[in-house]
Amino acid sequence: MSGSYSPVPELNALKDFQDSLGGRSFAPGFELFTYNDELDWFCGEAPDAYLDRLVPFAYATSSGSYYALWRCDDRTDLATLPVIFFGDEGDLRVKANDVRELLRLLAVEPDDPDDRARLACERQRYRVWLRQNLGLTPLGDVSDASDVSNASDASDVSDVSGVSGVSDKALAEHTRRFAAWVSEFASDALLEHVLAALDLDASSR
Repeated sequence: MSGSYSPVPELNALKDFQDSLGGRSFAPGFELFTYNDELDWFCGEAPDAYLDRLVPFAYATSSGSYYALWRCDDRTDLATLPVIFFGDEGDLRVKANDVRELLRLLAVEPDDPDDRARLACERQRYRVWLRQNLGLTPLGDVSDASDVSNASDASDVSDVSGVSGVSDKALAEHTRRFAAWVSEFASDALLEHVLAALDLDASSR
């Protein structure tokens, strides 16, 4: 497994798998790009000291939305950091509690029937790879004993709330903490937008 892509073993393994597909996708819009690429969703409002806490690593959609690790503290195991979704149309959310949770979300069946058909072969290869290399299954897989029993429809990977295996409580706490962190540098207008995108009110940060 290549160690040159990133300091995150799980992402290095995923990069090797992605490369093995020869340019084909296994999840709609997802593609690893240069680790810690210089992307700035905040359009210059975030000082470097804050922007350095965000580590972009993959496209989330074909239109330019992306995922970034949020270095919410100084832990050394970067795979345990929350994953933030930065939308190309201004949307924003905590996508997953950690990298492994994101990898499981990527294995969920897409909503769009065309995507399901187009990516079926590569998605199946990804699921096999995920289980064999990381011991993980798609979120919402009822055969996975680690998933909670109150699963709802897991077909929409754009919104993880209610998906079996995702801790809503942990996501909510990461969301609250992320909003509080943004409030340390954001203008009133930016903060208002961020709170609305995260579905929070000012009193919750």
